[in-house]
Amino acid sequence: MTTPTAEPASSAATPPVLPTLWLLRHGETEWSASGQYTGRTDLELTEHGREQAAAAGERLAERGVTFDLVMSSPRRRARETAALAGLGTPEIVDDAQEWDYGDYEGLCSADLRLKDPSYVLWDSGVPNGETLAEVGARADRIVERVRRELAGGGSAILVSHGHFSRILAARWLGLDPIHGRNFLLGTARLCELGWDKRDPAVVGWGL
Repeated sequence: MTTPTAEPASSAATPPVLPTLWLLRHGETEWSASGQYTGRTDLELTEHGREQAAAAGERLAERGVTFDLVMSSPRRRARETAALAGLGTPEIVDDAQEWDYGDYEGLCSADLRLKDPSYVLWDSGVPNGETLAEVGARADRIVERVRRELAGGGSAILVSHGHFSRILAARWLGLDPIHGRNFLLGTARLCELGWDKRDPAVVGWGL
């Protein structure tokens, strides 16, 4: 897997203006509350999830953030979160869907470990679903697009899902997709991906 590239650095006298990418995980659903894997199942938000989404919008408003590009997973829970957070009508991006969990859709990792104590999603994968590399490739396309289209600076936001957002953050940093395991992300939490000088960095996580 190739590493998404940043735009070429400008001269030392003129610091580059680089894009930022905000991530917003959708609000709570019945399955996120119970810990069930939710890939392609199209669930709506719970009442608490709707409250979380609105609160995320308030946090963005407090920071005065404006976006040049607003994107969302096609899943209802992400689109509903975007609307309640005041992000308008986002562009629907198929690549932003959650990991396809295949035969493990709707199951809980705790139940899977009762059958196989060694089971860990990041290591074990899912039967008849996506590989970690395939999810990482989708994340790469979004990272590359943001860096290309906002090469002169600006901000984008993506409303998506837990595991996918974690993998995307790893790829923003140039890390292998498996390092998504190191980024915990609760429902309706915000993250800002940006730069430290010319190095990709996590500016804020789980806000």
